[in-house]
Amino acid sequence: MSDHKFLHDSGCKEAVCIDAGRVYDSCSDKDCIEDLRVFFTEREQMVIDRAVSVRAKNACVLTTFIDIEPLPFNRGYYACDLTFFFKVEIEAFTCRNVHPATLCGVAVFRKRVILFGSEGNVKIFSSEFREDDSDRQQPLERNLPTCKVQVAEPIVLSACVVDPCERRKCKFDCDCGCNSIPEGIANSFGGCFVDPDESKAVYVTLGIFTIVQLIRNVQMLVPVYDFCLPTKDCSDSTGDEPCDLFRKMHFPVDEFFPPEQKSDKKDKCGCDNRR
Repeated sequence: MSDHKFLHDSGCKEAVCIDAGRVYDSCSDKDCIEDLRVFFTEREQMVIDRAVSVRAKNACVLTTFIDIEPLPFNRGYYACDLTFFFKVEIEAFTCRNVHPATLCGVAVFRKRVILFGSEGNVKIFSSEFREDDSDRQQPLERNLPTCKVQVAEPIVLSACVVDPCERRKCKFDCDCGCNSIPEGIANSFGGCFVDPDESKAVYVTLGIFTIVQLIRNVQMLVPVYDFCLPTKDCSDSTGDEPCDLFRKMHFPVDEFFPPEQKSDKKDKCGCDNRR
């Protein structure tokens, strides 16, 4: 009786069972990756060998490989092995009074995260309906939680070019060789990445922010208030003139006047109210 009273008082019409992903565990992290090796193709490595200095312009995340395995002595816990592939754009200076060459390389970073994902001892089978044909059976799924990784675009903090003799001193350490770069990424750069022993190397320091989640599909009872009805009409813009569409756009004030930092300690004229 109390459950029905709660549903009535909260405006809920009924409670339904749904199959959805529940986050069992998650963590956020801030990594400062120092002296991360950047690999280049053979043609661009020739430019690096002539460079006297480099400057990093920007970096972005190409993709992330995720591997998840249960821990043998901690039931319900899983090791999430993450491999990040970064595209790093740098400017290589070969001599004075010469415009720097812009090059793009790939850096690889690995990390491991331990999270709780609960246990499940069932085998999961499912089928896909096909009209005028027998239902196609989906492959057996491993009863493991799903690891989801969110990563913001990396921040380039520094970059340097290192001579071969300095590389031999083991001043910089990188356990991710160019052989670990997938073929698909190498093809998008127009060739294979190289790592000659007698060549200069580029190292960067990146800062990244990540959120890692372990998600498992479960059946949950949730309250239903109403159907999700659209609140606006679909506008047909195919007949509009380009200038008509442009006039409807808001003026991008923030692009011309970057917003100032808000502070509760200042009045409207920007004066400090503290005495």
